[in-house]
Amino acid sequence: MTEKILILDFGSQYTQLIARAVREANIYCEIIPYHQSFEWTDDLRGIILSGSPCSVNDADAPTVPVQAFAQNRPVLGICYGAQLTAKQLGGHVAKSNKREYGRAQLNSRNNDPILANIPASSQVWMSHSDSIQALPADFQLLADTESIPVAAFRSSPNATHHPIYGVQFHPEVYHSTDGKQLLRNFLMDVCGCHGDWTPSHFISDTVDQLRKQIGNRKVIMALSGGVDSTVAATLIHRAVGDQLHGIFVDNGVLRYQEFEQVMETYHSLGLNITGIDAKQRFYNELAEQTDPETKRKIIGRLFIDVFQEEAKKIDGVGLLGQGTIYPDVIESVSVHGPSVTIKSHHNVGGLPAHLHLELVEPLRFLFKDEVRKVGRELGIPSHLIDRHPFPGPGLAIRILGEVNEEKVSLLQRADHIYTNALRESGLYAEVWQAGTILLPVKSVGVMGDERTYEYTVALRAVTSVDGMTADWAHLPYSFLADVSNAIINQVRGINRVVYDISSKPPATIEWE
Repeated sequence: MTEKILILDFGSQYTQLIARAVREANIYCEIIPYHQSFEWTDDLRGIILSGSPCSVNDADAPTVPVQAFAQNRPVLGICYGAQLTAKQLGGHVAKSNKREYGRAQLNSRNNDPILANIPASSQVWMSHSDSIQALPADFQLLADTESIPVAAFRSSPNATHHPIYGVQFHPEVYHSTDGKQLLRNFLMDVCGCHGDWTPSHFISDTVDQLRKQIGNRKVIMALSGGVDSTVAATLIHRAVGDQLHGIFVDNGVLRYQEFEQVMETYHSLGLNITGIDAKQRFYNELAEQTDPETKRKIIGRLFIDVFQEEAKKIDGVGLLGQGTIYPDVIESVSVHGPSVTIKSHHNVGGLPAHLHLELVEPLRFLFKDEVRKVGRELGIPSHLIDRHPFPGPGLAIRILGEVNEEKVSLLQRADHIYTNALRESGLYAEVWQAGTILLPVKSVGVMGDERTYEYTVALRAVTSVDGMTADWAHLPYSFLADVSNAIINQVRGINRVVYDISSKPPATIEWE
């Protein structure tokens, strides 16, 4: 039986980080909106209440029955969750004269198990305007800071219910230096988890579940060559073999020789894949189109058309495989309403509902780094597992302005030189995402005795954890000089190379 922790989301920007910290302890967890009902199953070991942008003193403040939860399992409230706990059980929460945002020093006042192996003074990250002014009766103070009287607390060890803990700070963020230790203490020592949820455990459980879901039916799946779809397809194939029918469409805006290389890898993995060369069809419809959104819609619509045409050639298909991952699911579920719809661009390019196919989504509860770990455990080659993210519309949104075969060829070759140089220099793994952008700008150059009037490309490389925010990668000048020289010398049609030093925000990772 897989042990599980439930995280009830009140709308905090940090909720996903709580889940990631729990997963890093090799414990399975799920995030659900605070108002969603759930069952007290045997595998459920504890409840974590997230932070929130709300105040517990607002008239319409979100709420859950904390004490009722504690009758069933241990509870940990974080920031808003701690304030909600204190207020509900008889404590006092009010606007603080000293608001805390940023770093603070946590001073332990108790040797409670949740503080085990944490120094008496430890840096934590605060983000709150309300403070707990008084604890409920029979609750114990565990820690304070210079500014607030209650930074951590717990219910009485003699209480008849399971332990209730609250922390005013955010243990899940990087700046809380011992925060993950505190979370591990709660998970292991308070909830009794064993931390045995590993990639191999996930694979065996998932393959069993897939066999039960799929039975003797056929599964059709669009593959992109990316990490998510490749790992999902490999899991489905391990479960049901050639009942999976994969379709990989060459839309003409893939990376250099990507179609051939990915097809070769898929065949080496034993996947039942059909490759479709639709390049010219995409080029014809992209001709004279310069608006980024129009280009995206054309590529999405054409992909659906090609996919449906191929799907009709396979008799008896009843299921649609997808590489949906957990952030896609979380972002589609609002804590302010019951919406549970996956965003259209995660639904395989927006495949229409009239396909009437049941979804198979083996990765829907994994984060990207977990998908990569599972992929390595499955034996998928590292050149696929460790690939940088790549936009769904491909190079079409890295060619500013009109897309045509000539421009695609220029960009593919320039990008290939850049990407190979990153790999050869050992920089590829240090960068979250890198790519080359072909600008609609021509400039004068001199090559030998000739004047040239050719295109400019921009090199982009960013560092990030999840792509939500990103900083430009500080690549060595000597490396950039070598790449610029190689592109200009080897790709006729490009005579100028620039480097993008914009961060996200205010810029975005892609240019279109």
